[in-house]
Amino acid sequence: MMTSMENSSAPAHGIVLDVHGLTVTLSSDGRRNRVVDGIDLTVHRGEVFALLGESGSGKSMTARAIMGLIDKGDVDAESMSLNGTDLLSLSAEQHRRLRGVQVSLVMQDALSALNPVLSIGDQIIDLIRAHRTVSRRAAEKRAVELLGLVGIPTPDKRVRDFPHQFSGGQRQRILIAMAIALEPDLIIADEPTTALDVTVQAQILDLLLSLRERLGMGILLITHDLGVVMEVADQVAVMRSGRIVEAGSADNVLTAPQHDYTKQLLHSMPRDVSAANGDVDAPPILEGRGLERTFRSGSGRRAHRVAAVAGVDLHLRSGEILAIVGESGSGKSTLARMLVGLDTPDAGTLSYRDQDVTRGRLRDRKILRRGVQMVFQDPYMSLNPRMTVQQIIAEPLAANRSGTPATRRERVAELLELVGLTPEMGSRFPHQFSGGQRQRIGIARALALHPDVLVCDEPVSALDVSIRAQIIDLLCDLRERLGMSIVFIAHDLSLVRHIADRVAVMYLGNMVEIGDTEEVYRHPSHPYTRSLLSAIPPQTRAERGMLQRRTALSA
Repeated sequence: MMTSMENSSAPAHGIVLDVHGLTVTLSSDGRRNRVVDGIDLTVHRGEVFALLGESGSGKSMTARAIMGLIDKGDVDAESMSLNGTDLLSLSAEQHRRLRGVQVSLVMQDALSALNPVLSIGDQIIDLIRAHRTVSRRAAEKRAVELLGLVGIPTPDKRVRDFPHQFSGGQRQRILIAMAIALEPDLIIADEPTTALDVTVQAQILDLLLSLRERLGMGILLITHDLGVVMEVADQVAVMRSGRIVEAGSADNVLTAPQHDYTKQLLHSMPRDVSAANGDVDAPPILEGRGLERTFRSGSGRRAHRVAAVAGVDLHLRSGEILAIVGESGSGKSTLARMLVGLDTPDAGTLSYRDQDVTRGRLRDRKILRRGVQMVFQDPYMSLNPRMTVQQIIAEPLAANRSGTPATRRERVAELLELVGLTPEMGSRFPHQFSGGQRQRIGIARALALHPDVLVCDEPVSALDVSIRAQIIDLLCDLRERLGMSIVFIAHDLSLVRHIADRVAVMYLGNMVEIGDTEEVYRHPSHPYTRSLLSAIPPQTRAERGMLQRRTALSA
């Protein structure tokens, strides 16, 4: 480390952040709404303090208030100090000088947080020179050192690259490098792993823990992911509707919760459901053989072909849930689009009810599209904002000339009740619903034509933990009640284990392993499957320690 950039204003094991009675009040529609309501929290040096809660609970507003990113007139507190400095008395300029030096923020979306027109090196150099009187050469040397510290390969070369030239996990590492550039005493990590694959998530958490040990900084971890909290937290505060409803040591809160809301969150962790396993003697309802899909990437001399799906075989039995797991770029979504007829394979065959629908007549393609429907990942982007829910769900019925306007309205009312909504909601627009409700609407639309198969492409990855559990329960209930088959695509292996009859693992376009769920989880045969399983966050506090053990071994 560069001694000229060290910051040692906090005592070795003292309090870094001390907040009492923090309130944030914002204006909306001419009214003042209290989004953070009198919370207390204390973070010590060398400690991971987890602020746990679902979307809208006030977690991020708390972080922004501490960072001085909210107008002073909207923030009030009995006291709020960082290393003994009264944050409430600071001017906007004084607060700006504090950011990066004593406290840093790691945001969730690294691609949005980084400047796309500046190289990574320039962004780190500008940060350093804004707070330290050093030469550009010294700052560039520090930038290379930081990139190496957070695990970016060949940092002396990558320092000149731009954000789009890095993967999602690498961009998150770059944000962490910028956060620790001036060795602050506190890092606020706001959902730092939410958008990442399970193995990349494990790497980022491992990195944060390693830096905590090496630099002795405190970490305020803001998250809705219970698995992450189970693994890394020393202290936990549970937020709901702007208030902290329960707080204490992680061992106490996570093993003996006192508040009903905390118990509800813990109950939302993945749990076993009854497996139907399908009719093992019946012919497959949906079968792919040697499916391939290749895309062109780049242009000119740099143009090359990328095999998104490379010779995949799979079959789906009637009444079965088949999970397809793998990280981003493994080919899962491309395979899903081929299964529902939205993309045509370059090679191989796709059969639905023993009928080849790969490149058949229009009538055959329509049969596939009626019988196999898709539930998309993003409940916000997959619904037309200009259409009412009634129109959205009735659209596939109208497109297939099914029934009359009156019978379609009856079918929409039936579907809304089937997915746990009310018929009266049909007159509303998508923006008037929560994320979980929107996903229910997407499922209702997919069920409109009485399909045999639902292909669910990451249907719960954008949802909070309790809403996620509700959607999973709904899908399993629909499987039982309607006898449907489900292809469930995910990167969350802890979730898949509890709902799937069989699991298929994809890696770089290939299906490297497939089998009964418990057999794959207990006796994985492929090294990639083993690496995915090793990265699953713990489901109970007693299971924690994987990351700490890896950190200790690598130290």
